[in-house]
Amino acid sequence: MPLALSRISRTRLAVTAAAATVLAVGAPVAYASFDTDTQAPGRTTTSQVSRGDAYTETRLLFGTERPDGGPDVTDKQFLKFIDDEVTPSFPDGLTVQDGRGQWRDSNGKIERERSYELILLYPSSQAHKRDASIEEIREDYVKEFAQDSVARLDDRVRVDF
Repeated sequence: MPLALSRISRTRLAVTAAAATVLAVGAPVAYASFDTDTQAPGRTTTSQVSRGDAYTETRLLFGTERPDGGPDVTDKQFLKFIDDEVTPSFPDGLTVQDGRGQWRDSNGKIERERSYELILLYPSSQAHKRDASIEEIREDYVKEFAQDSVARLDDRVRVDF
């Protein structure tokens, strides 16, 4: 009997070792860094072969339904807001996309509405300076169109024009 247990144990050990080897050899390794100076000499990372300069991408998400029950924000109103409030601070360019969004309100109800996504790109070296303008845009939209909030997402990206 000890011989049979020993054979089973050896078989399990061999199968486990083989599986671990397959997993270790076949497992992909992925990593990227904006900071290429920390890499070993001769080693290439995704960021070293990427093109472009360090930029910050800010996305603002604007809802169109008014929590106070007023009329939805129209395309014409939103585009006028972009012309009057956004373009002066970001004259080099921006992108506006139509969307459909949903969120849970303070009463727990799922709200769905037409929305807009504004994408702004600017050199990361200007992020501190641009922050005040972006916050003013958010505040102005909330006030002008009786909104609860405007969502903001910021990300570091590489940009090549």
